[in-house]
Amino acid sequence: MRSLPLFVTLALGAAAATGCSRPSSRAETPPAAPLTPEAEARQIFDTRCTPCHGADGTGNGPASAALIPKPRNFHDASWQASVTDAHIENIIRVGGAAVGKSAFMPPNADLVAKPAVVTALRTLVRGFR
Repeated sequence: MRSLPLFVTLALGAAAATGCSRPSSRAETPPAAPLTPEAEARQIFDTRCTPCHGADGTGNGPASAALIPKPRNFHDASWQASVTDAHIENIIRVGGAAVGKSAFMPPNADLVAKPAVVTALRTLVRGFR
């Protein structure tokens, strides 16, 4: 097998080092626009909350069968009337164990710096009334 002449090898190496390359035949995908707090909250609810609380908020998600106590039913009017918005937002951030409830409700520490998303999640929970 023949090796490339030295000047070709050097030229290819220089092109790679400077980022020079052949244009791609496929279009590059632009970065996705940031989600609104409401869209991010919906995405979080669908991925983190639905397994236990269910897509309809009745506490019947696929993981709920194995949990004692059962996850909160957000349609429970007496519970909705008994809790403040601040309590709902706090339990979303710090989890159940931190407020004397089930440790199965995990904290969402990543949302502490996203108050608008927490508010949007609380709005979703309140929307099940």
